[in-house]
Amino acid sequence: MGDKKQQTRPKRIFINDVDRYSSKHIAKFLSTSRVAGEDAEEAEEEEASPRGEPAFHIVGTTSSTKDAKQSFLLEHYASPTRDKLLERLLECDIVVYNISESTTEQQVEDTTWAITALDAETENFKSRKMFILISSVMTWAMTKPEHPEETDVLLTEEEFRRRRPHPNFKNHNNLEKFVLKLGKGKKSKLTGYVVASGLQYGKGENLFHYFFKVSWLMQFPKVPLFGQGTNHIPMIHVYDLGGVIQNIIELKPKSKYILAVDDSKNTLEDIVKMISDTLGPGKMNKVPEQDAIAMKAFKPEELEYLNINLRLDAFVIKDFFSLRWTSEAGMVENMASIVEEYQDTRQLLPIRMFLVGPPAVGKTTVAEKLCSHYQIHHIRIKEVIEEKISQLKEIVSGADLENVGEDEAAAAQKKLESFDKSMNMNAGRLADHLVFDILQETLNSKPCRNQGYVLDGFPETYEQAKLIFSNEDTENQDLMSKKPSCNKKITPEHIFALNATDEVLTKRVRGLPQSVAEKMRYTQEEFSPRLTRYRQLSTAEETLLDYFDELEIHPEHIEVTAGDSEYTDVMKKITEMVGLPKNYGLSPEEQEEEDRKKEEERKHKLAAEAAEKKRRSEASLAEMAAQYEEWQKNLSEVKRQESELLEAHSLPLRDYLMKYVMPSLTAAMLDCSKIKPEHAVDFLAEHLLRNNQQEQQE
Repeated sequence: MGDKKQQTRPKRIFINDVDRYSSKHIAKFLSTSRVAGEDAEEAEEEEASPRGEPAFHIVGTTSSTKDAKQSFLLEHYASPTRDKLLERLLECDIVVYNISESTTEQQVEDTTWAITALDAETENFKSRKMFILISSVMTWAMTKPEHPEETDVLLTEEEFRRRRPHPNFKNHNNLEKFVLKLGKGKKSKLTGYVVASGLQYGKGENLFHYFFKVSWLMQFPKVPLFGQGTNHIPMIHVYDLGGVIQNIIELKPKSKYILAVDDSKNTLEDIVKMISDTLGPGKMNKVPEQDAIAMKAFKPEELEYLNINLRLDAFVIKDFFSLRWTSEAGMVENMASIVEEYQDTRQLLPIRMFLVGPPAVGKTTVAEKLCSHYQIHHIRIKEVIEEKISQLKEIVSGADLENVGEDEAAAAQKKLESFDKSMNMNAGRLADHLVFDILQETLNSKPCRNQGYVLDGFPETYEQAKLIFSNEDTENQDLMSKKPSCNKKITPEHIFALNATDEVLTKRVRGLPQSVAEKMRYTQEEFSPRLTRYRQLSTAEETLLDYFDELEIHPEHIEVTAGDSEYTDVMKKITEMVGLPKNYGLSPEEQEEEDRKKEEERKHKLAAEAAEKKRRSEASLAEMAAQYEEWQKNLSEVKRQESELLEAHSLPLRDYLMKYVMPSLTAAMLDCSKIKPEHAVDFLAEHLLRNNQQEQQE
């Protein structure tokens, strides 16, 4: 019983650099694997309980601690010391070192150390261990056929001893030889396998990411192909590479050297053309190889991979492995699913919005803000029609003879004639069915399908929406279903109904300059009928919003107020409902410019705050000076008033002294000066007293 538990316990697998593309997806694949038992009974148990314990527990190293632990990892170690790392390696049943996407000597050196350290500890192993080196087909890059005259010959694992590496992959080749020597001794408990991996693709891409990105962004009219592209590239889906590792662990094949490539024999030109056709503009442009460096599309070491020219045949994985292929026929044959996988992995999902509302409510302004925020396309029916007519005229005039054939030019001429005829019959307007065709073509275009769009104010009625968004094939619809069908690839996911009172709308229109009002058809003669028509359509038996309600795409109603002239509140509500942008974000150049603007804004804000602080300080000082001046003025006034009061109070006393005291005192002083008594003060006192008594008696 104990042996049974030991056999079925999850194997512990170490994988280096699990935060890099290749190792990460191999680890993800293995973490969800279930290994079949050694007998039928165990296999049945595995099938009966698919949600049981996983077959493998994945541990690995990461380059830093900044990334949160991934759910597929049992443990991860950020840049451990070699002593600590050896302890972790000895705890594992299988050790996988992946050097397939690196040409650095450091990684080869680290892998060499790991093999050497494990080999030195084999006597202390409690059970056998397996070491798997994931190398690259670049160690075959210079291998020539045994018979040079045979141009279409395929190389197989049987010829691995003849392989000749690319000059920059000699260390990889030496490391492969080192691993193949493991387990040669009878007592050795360490078995080594070498997997020569083709160039890996899938799950969001790595090496081929540039071609996918420029195609998705429609960055160029033609996707650049660097060089001639006639070289054959051995490839494998990264999950299929994970399947190869799983089979080695399960089956322990006799062959220790295994080629991991799919059945494709595609050239680089085949690959780029199919990416462009499926995801991009559908055109390709061959440019000099050195332009890849100048355009910052690839690094020199990445171009080494893309320049490989080999035709390989992997017979071991075909004849002895039981792979559940993700992409056996290769990238070109499976491009539709690879593109879908790419968009899903990188969350490059289109955002489709529709803004409806009365005239002058601000649909176009909000649409422009949303397009800028989400990096999606603004669809205005008038501009779409004008652009389509202009495009047809260019084709007919032969402006682009290189990419336009006679049949296409004839078709464009015929369509242009039908447009002219329709406009002549409808007072300069296209018939509805032609407008709908043009709009559907635009919504089905690669830019709208890749990034998404904001549809601005059109369609306006239930019937129009039904004719534009409904599936053309209605025969297979479930007759019992009340929910109408729609073309999900072009139908908007978010409907926002902007609204405002007639008073707010009229006031806004009246505030526009005459030239702007005429251009936007907001003159009094045009605006009132348009507003009346919109209100009538909004109260019809079947409204535009009813159509989306039936599709269960429920419109969100947003009130636009007079105080929100910049539509800040409207944008906040919409972005909260829609969520974050689902695109690549800014390019390095755009990010640099954005950072520069933010830094300028920060400095401007700091300068403004400093200026405001200085202004407030100066204003405070000025206020204090004014207050002091006022206080001084008030103090002077108080002193003046006190002086006047004292002077007023002193007038009666002065009059009394002049009338009654000064004559007597003057006479006394004259007598004193004549007599010159010995004690003058006493004389004056007696004189004044005597004089006073005489006056009283009289």
